[in-house]
Amino acid sequence: MGMVDSPNERRGSKRSARQRKRLGFKLDMTPMVDVAFLLLTFFMLTTTFAKSNTMEINIPPEKSEVAVAELNVMTLRVAGDGFAYWSLGEDAPRRVPLYDNGDARSSLSRELRQVLRQEFARNSKLVIVVRISEKAKYKSLVDIIDEFNLMKIDRFSLDDYTGQDDAEIRKTAFAG
Repeated sequence: MGMVDSPNERRGSKRSARQRKRLGFKLDMTPMVDVAFLLLTFFMLTTTFAKSNTMEINIPPEKSEVAVAELNVMTLRVAGDGFAYWSLGEDAPRRVPLYDNGDARSSLSRELRQVLRQEFARNSKLVIVVRISEKAKYKSLVDIIDEFNLMKIDRFSLDDYTGQDDAEIRKTAFAG
């Protein structure tokens, strides 16, 4: 391991009395390197590697347009005010809470889940267009897409949230 030369040992034959004796020190690094590699291999073999949570999204070619009947389109708008506004075709949007008790730490509200389930059960060709405002939290979009996966809804689209969406939501607020 480590070795120290002591000053009492004589190396040379005739040294002057005034000359200082040097202490030499050698450190053998082999055991420390062995332990480091042993720990490295131990942690590499015992650690479970986390699978990345990914979702496959099929994006249609940009040049092609897909024609969908207006009755088969459900628009889900998330304005960032804690509510989701959904409508079928050109109908006026209806408001449902996005989360139960307004708590964004929970999953989506029962009402929104029920609306999605009912409309998808009624029309299997339903395409859901999700429009989310810049004011809304990213978690809301992730929760909505997760809910689509749980319900096996695979026909949805993400679209830009525009001023027209705000106007539709304001009409709903004044009507209700």
